[in-house]
Amino acid sequence: MASKKLGIETVIEISKHASSSKGFDRVLKMIKITGGGDGHALGEFTVGTEHLNRQGTLHGGLISTIVDNCTSYALISKGSHPGVTANLSVSFTAPAYPGELIEIDCNTVRAGKKMAYLDCILRRKSDGKIIAKGGQVKYIQFDKEKLDF
Repeated sequence: MASKKLGIETVIEISKHASSSKGFDRVLKMIKITGGGDGHALGEFTVGTEHLNRQGTLHGGLISTIVDNCTSYALISKGSHPGVTANLSVSFTAPAYPGELIEIDCNTVRAGKKMAYLDCILRRKSDGKIIAKGGQVKYIQFDKEKLDF
């Protein structure tokens, strides 16, 4: 499967398209893409009150959504079909509180003909503390001509 490597412009465009949709992905509108391309996606966001769980920290469901979508941005920037999630995992290692700036660093570990392996780290920008690590395996063997983004 020949793939075309894409740059940060593609990552930004995909992010804008997803966050401006009427679907669930619009919850990611707070993320600013700061870098990416060639299998990587970098971004950041400030934790807001709408991102909190009942304990007043960044909600695990939102963290999981960030891992899911932002690793997909990294994969697409490698020229791959975005695929469908076969497995998603997230480890929550520290809380994040309102007002904290969180960095997102996603990487395409490997993208083969059928499957892709991706990882993601979310860290507090002020001190580099990792708040979550995650990744996913995606099935990617689809017709690229039918993409709608």
